[in-house]
Order: sequence, then structure tokens, then C-alpha cells
Amino acid sequence: MSTVLVIGAGGVSSVCVHKMAMNADIFGDIHLASRTKSKCDAIAASVKERTGQSISTYEIDAEEVPAMINLIRQVKPSLVVNLALPYQDLPIMDACLEAGVDYLDTANYEPKDEARFEYHWQWAYHDRFKQAGIMALLGSGFDPGVTSVFTMWLKKHKLKTIRQLDILDCNGGDHGQAFATNFNPEINIREVTAPARHWENGEWVETPALDKRVEFDFEAVGQKNMYMMYHEELESLAKFNPELERARFWMTFGDEYIKHLTVLQNVGMTGIEPIRYQGKEIIPLQFLAAVLPKPESLGETTKGNTNIGVIATGEALDGSGEKTFYINNICSHEAAYEETGNQAVSYTTGVPAMIGSTMVVTGKWAGDGVFNMEEMDPDPFMEMLNEHGLPWQVKELGGPVDF
Repeated sequence: MSTVLVIGAGGVSSVCVHKMAMNADIFGDIHLASRTKSKCDAIAASVKERTGQSISTYEIDAEEVPAMINLIRQVKPSLVVNLALPYQDLPIMDACLEAGVDYLDTANYEPKDEARFEYHWQWAYHDRFKQAGIMALLGSGFDPGVTSVFTMWLKKHKLKTIRQLDILDCNGGDHGQAFATNFNPEINIREVTAPARHWENGEWVETPALDKRVEFDFEAVGQKNMYMMYHEELESLAKFNPELERARFWMTFGDEYIKHLTVLQNVGMTGIEPIRYQGKEIIPLQFLAAVLPKPESLGETTKGNTNIGVIATGEALDGSGEKTFYINNICSHEAAYEETGNQAVSYTTGVPAMIGSTMVVTGKWAGDGVFNMEEMDPDPFMEMLNEHGLPWQVKELGGPVDF
């Protein structure tokens, strides 16, 4: 059994910690810390009620590296699981380096002053982690994370090479709110309003945010508008699959979401530059995030399904020519809430965080340095998805997608 320290107390963390407690044979000693200890205590109380397992809780500012080092040395975990904000990735990695402890996260680093999330800041830590003899596993959520593993499973079992790749993220849930985000509002809106980028013919092609829209019929959801946008797994997928001619990421948004977001942009509420208000500096987007419904509060009211997967076209492994496969997971908001008290968007990220943690603490995935999910054997991870609430399916399509 392993000792783990989880940082962050949002919906994803709640799911991850609940699922860790449900696997006490792997995670025998769970510690949870965040800036607001009361949030940790609420998760610990829910875990105790649902599983009977006790969780130790702490208050920590994850950007304070000396405090993080002290907490790690106090807890003595074999793994630090970073489920805080992407701004805090590098300080937590610094603390893990100093303390000599393995590291895992679900989203790559993003500087506070620029809505540009890329892996190069964290990849730059590879040599230091290697020299320290510890491992950092990046992006163990759903996208990034499961979508990367889906891709590499197809490449291991179905396709010799992948020529075209499309990642489709559909949330068909209805939370009953006029406007709310299903994960951290600040991060969500920064992602959605950033320029879209996709990989094509060996270079990045940038287009205006939400400029390209197509309709797709998602199983268990129905017809939905999806928009091309940038997501960080495109960067790692392009790096570890050099034969890729084109890779794109798509996410669905309802008309009401787009309407509200457009208004908020037009009046400056999505800005990340500080402004002065009543003698104080505030960042409009952070203020907006503070007044929007908290994603972890949406679980009880959210109904419907998510459907997330990848469509890959390439040379068949069996030599039968070019083929196209669609591999995806469908997750019920209601089932996720019944099991963990959280909606499916948190569930589909929190469960892979637990599975990735399992891979590291059991040694099924091992190495010294900084690694992405694409570099690991997909099979044990895929097996655990089926066993822990995120079953997947794969089918062959008639040909490449044309959208």
C-alpha cells in the first residue's frame, strides 16, 4: 500500500480521492491539501461516509515552495498528485524535486499572465527529474490523458501509423443554469477564448477562437455543435507520433453558452489583465469565476451523458490498407454523482488521475524523468478504465472523417 499526497480540493480532486479510498489495497494512506482546508474536510467527510476510509487534511498554498517541501517531508508520500490549478504545476514540481518524490498532474503548466498552455516549461524539467531518480507523469486526466492513451492503444493494436487524428469532447449534460462551466471557470474560459490551433503538415495552424464549427451525432447524446480549439494533448501527440499529417481537437458548446460567453467577452469580463477598481487591482476573469456557480456544486442537478473519444485514420497493422477507428467512452452524470457526489466532467478527469497514480505507485509505469502518457504502455491503463467506471468501446468506420 502506498502513501499519496493530493493537492487541490475541487471536483476532480473529490472524485480522485473517493476512487483512491475505494482502492485501499493500493492507496493505504491518503492525504489531501489545498488553500482552503474546509474544502478538504468536506471531501474527507464524504469519503468517510461513502467508503469508511479516513483522509488526513491540510492547508497549503501550493505556490509557496518551502511550505510544499515541508508538507511533503511531513507526509512522506511516494507520489504527489497535483489536482490544483495549472499555474501551480511548476512550484509543485520544484517541491517534488527538492523532496525527491514522484509527481503527477492532469493539466500542463499555464502562466497566469498569458492564456497559453504548453508542455515546454515542464519538459524542461526532464534532466533534473532524471538526475534525482524520480518520475513526473504529465496529463493523467481525460483530455489530456485518456485520449492520449486511446490513441496509443489504437497504434499498438489497430494501426501501424496514424495519419489523421481528431479528438471529440462532448458534454451532453444539462445543469439547469443559465451559464456555468463544468470545470474551473477561469481555466475553462481561458481555454475557450484562446485562438484555436491544430497540427497540419508539420506545423501549427492558428485560427480565431470558435471560428470553425461542425455538427456531429454523438451516441447517447445526439446532434451537437462542436468547435475546433486548441488542447494540450495535440502538442504531445504530435511530438510522439511524427507521422501525423493532421491532428485536431473539438469540443461541444450549446448556443446559450456561446451567447453568454460572447456577451462576457464584449464587456471585458473574460480579460486577464489587471484593472483598478475602488483602489484595488482585480483581474476581470478571476472576479467572474468567483461569482459563477462552482463546478463541484453542479453534480446534483446535472443530467445526461458525456461522450469523449478519438477518431484515427492510418495504415492498418494487419497490412489491409488504410482504416479508420473511433474509440470513446460514454459517462453518465447521474451515475457519477451517485458514486462520488460529483458530475461526469469531474469524474472523467478524476478517475484517470487515480488510474495514473496507480500506474506510478505500483511500478507498472516507471522511469526517471518527465513523461507524457503517450510514452507508456496503454494496456494496463485501458484495463483499469473498464474496471473503474469509464468503460470504452472501439469500432471501425467506413473511412476518414470529413469535417
